[in-house]
Amino acid sequence: VQLQASGGGLVRAGDSLRLSCQVSGRAFSRSVMAWFRQAPGQEREFVAGIRWNGDATLYRDSVKGRFTISRDSAENTVYLQMNNLKPEDTAVYYCAADLAARFITRTVGAYTKWGQGTQVTVSS
Repeated sequence: VQLQASGGGLVRAGDSLRLSCQVSGRAFSRSVMAWFRQAPGQEREFVAGIRWNGDATLYRDSVKGRFTISRDSAENTVYLQMNNLKPEDTAVYYCAADLAARFITRTVGAYTKWGQGTQVTVSS
């Protein structure tokens, strides 16, 4: 399984971005997919996750109501729609897969496959 993230950029506060994560490999259909982020000098943190069939999602509190995670099984792609971006959302965003997982976890160590990261910078 390989993950390829894209869609980051430099935007102003209040703007929107959509991140994409293209997944190769059959394991996508049975994996929990998630987005994490890491700001300079800080630990990587969970942002949002979605179960393999899309019937459950989980968000960190600070992005609820602004970010939406979704997946397109036909395209083997997971998305993170980010609206009303804030300067504190600035970070490198990573997509990750928890292969054959039944439930979404916020724990970094549970995710064994990672994309290369895409930079999101939000100016005030």
